[in-house]
Amino acid sequence: MIVNGYTIESSASLSKADLRYAELIDAKLIDANLTGANLTGANLTGANLTGADLIDAHLSKADLSKADLRYAELIDAKLIDAKLIDASLRGANLTGADLTGANLTGADLTGANLTGANLTGANLTGANLTGADLTDTIDVAT
Repeated sequence: MIVNGYTIESSASLSKADLRYAELIDAKLIDANLTGANLTGANLTGANLTGADLIDAHLSKADLSKADLRYAELIDAKLIDAKLIDASLRGANLTGADLTGANLTGADLTGANLTGANLTGANLTGANLTGADLTDTIDVAT
């Protein structure tokens, strides 16, 4: 699949790619390098991002509902007002991520690292936080 001139596939190197508002429904981006990519407002509903590198990625207002983000690296990612409804974030690393206003309803955060993450105004209704590391997390309200 080609989006905005970028080849979207597993293990793709999309570091710093401009994919704002891209339609990436059900995209297969397993182990993809999306470091610093701009995915603001992108539709990633049902996308498979297992093991993807999303360090410092911009995902504000992105729709990641039902996305598979198991073991993804989301260190310092911007997920402000993102939709992560029923997303799988098992074992994901969200250290320092900004999840202000994010909707994590029904998300699976089992074993996720949320150290220093900002959860101000985030909706965690029905989210599974079993074994998640919430050390120094800002404003956790379920």
